Order: sequence, then C-alpha cells, then structure tokens
Amino acid sequence: MKNTYWALILGGSSGLGLATAMKLASHGYHIIIMHRDRRAVMDEIEKDFDEIRSYGNELIAMNVDVLNADKRAGIISDMQQQLPEGHQIKVMIHSVAKGTLKPMYSENRPTLVDTDFRITFDAMALSLYDWTKALAMAGLFADDARIISFTSEGNTKALPNYSAVSVAKVALEALTRSIALEFAPMGIKANCIQAGITMTKSLSMIPGYERIKENALKRNPQNRLTMPEDVANAVYLLTMDEAKWITGTVIKVDGGESLM
Repeated sequence: MKNTYWALILGGSSGLGLATAMKLASHGYHIIIMHRDRRAVMDEIEKDFDEIRSYGNELIAMNVDVLNADKRAGIISDMQQQLPEGHQIKVMIHSVAKGTLKPMYSENRPTLVDTDFRITFDAMALSLYDWTKALAMAGLFADDARIISFTSEGNTKALPNYSAVSVAKVALEALTRSIALEFAPMGIKANCIQAGITMTKSLSMIPGYERIKENALKRNPQNRLTMPEDVANAVYLLTMDEAKWITGTVIKVDGGESLM
C-alpha cells in the first residue's frame, strides 16, 4: 500500500471508531479522526491518539461537529490544506453515534416525538451520504475507495427505547446500497458491518443495557460479547485489495450471536 493513503473516521474518539483507527494505523494508514468531545475528557482521548501516532504514521484529529452542514465546507477545506500533495482518502468510516433513546409509549417517561426521529436519522444515517458526496465533490477520494458504516441487530429486531435508532440503521443500510450503486463509476465500494452487542459508551447509554448484554451472552455461541477489535479486524479485511468485489452489502460480525 502506498503511504499516501488516509483513513477518515467520523466519530473516532471511542468505541468502534477508535478501534478501527488503531487497526488501520497499524497497517500503514495515515488517520484523520473527527470527533466531538468536551475539553474535560480530552486528556484521556489524547492518550489514545498518542497510541495511534506510535505506529509512525500521521494523525490529524479535528474536534468538530461533523453534523453541522454549514461548517462542512470549512472542515473539508481545512482537511485539504493539511493533507500533503498527492495524498487521498482511501477509507471512510462512519461511526457517528448520536441518537434519541426514548420509548414510543410510557406512562411515566417522556416519549418520542417527530424531532427525535429526525435528529437521529440525520446523525446516524443521512450524514453518511452528506460526507460521501462532499468528499467526492472535493476530489478527496482515492481510486477504489472503501466506505464502511456500522449497523446493528436493531435493523430487524424491535428493542425497547431503540426505535429512533432502528429507523436510522435501516436507512443507513439503504443509503449504503445506493452509494454502492451510484458512486460505483468513481470506484467507491460501500458496505455496512452489523456488529454484535459490544461494550461501548454507546451501549451504556441505552436504558436497560445490562439486560441486553446478558441476553447477548446467552445467545452467543462464542460465550462472549463482540469486542471493538473484532469489528476493526473486519473493517481492515474490507479495505484489502482482495475485498474490492464486495460492495452494497451488510456483513455480520457477531461471533454467531444473531443465529439464535
């Protein structure tokens, strides 16, 4: 692999995005991480970023709001100025986790309204297309670029408090198929990874997540939860030359958890 290739991680300061950044850095990719974090947690995040730098490649970390359409052009302009001449984005990872976790019906809790669905959809689904289009128009994608996003079993199974995210995940998969089809002339391949239940900050935000975790452990024939590193390994496989004929699909990375 030429050392002019970069991986852009949208949402890369924790969880699946961070694990993927570390995996790709270990295989020679320069890394751009876009994240949105408070100053109070940056010391811990910088330790993870230093680990990425330890692989000897470049890291550009941008604490920006990737969902702000008005600022997107400026962010891309900054990126273009920081990338060395001849360098391009080979991989884009969509790991944006911003959704509303409320029930549809409850006698004693706030319930979902239209705005909750829209915010979740825009963040966890539509932003995939927004960034794909913007980077393509800016000429930042390398030939044979790979776009990978993360979905979940909530795409087909109903879970309490998860309906807004479920809607977004189904839309994310539909957008991935359309991106794979319509951006094919540019050489772009797009796929979703459906991860098993993984102990991340996003999981811990779901009401009743302990029950979800226990149920996953009972169902998984490997007798453990999926780890961020499991997902990162699968992402790396999809970036390899041998995977260039895989596009427009959803790939399960769950150790067989969804079999039961």
